[in-house]
Amino acid sequence: MPFNLPIFLTWLRVALIPVCVAVFFLPDSVLLSHHRNSLGAFIFALAAATDWLDGYLARRLGQTSAFGAFLDPVADKLIVAAALILLVELGRTEGWMAMIIIGREIAISALREWMAAQGSRGSVAVAYIGKLKTAAQMIAILLLLYAGPVLPAIDTLILGNIFMVVAIILTLWSMVYYLKMAATQFSGKKIEL
Repeated sequence: MPFNLPIFLTWLRVALIPVCVAVFFLPDSVLLSHHRNSLGAFIFALAAATDWLDGYLARRLGQTSAFGAFLDPVADKLIVAAALILLVELGRTEGWMAMIIIGREIAISALREWMAAQGSRGSVAVAYIGKLKTAAQMIAILLLLYAGPVLPAIDTLILGNIFMVVAIILTLWSMVYYLKMAATQFSGKKIEL
């Protein structure tokens, strides 16, 4: 297993998951609720920033690796799933929204692995729609974790759930896109299951 700065940042993202979740379960005697929200949102934002930074550094420093390419999306999906489950537990978003996003992540990950086994991983590479979906998810989660005042007229729980609906639409749209790409790749070919 190679170890370099990009992989360290990916492992850091994984390590921040339980820290982010644990913050929300600290008692008021340790940290007041609005401070828990701010700290939890900051930790999530830090983890999200490492997602961009590790990929950028891997390309910039020429430190891309098969292990890094495997670990990065796993870390992304773990932090999003943990945050969504936490938000449902805290009553800040709906369970069905979390299920759609987590279900899509599992399905597309499985599709990518299957396509790789068929020698066609590139046909389901990350597309622009997937990046938009990720951005909407991260903004929604960040707002919902923060759950505090930004401007007097802005309720971050309402705004966060609006972004969550946008993320759901982009999640389903990107899933259809990836499934079409996979189907196009194999139309007319015999597929082994």
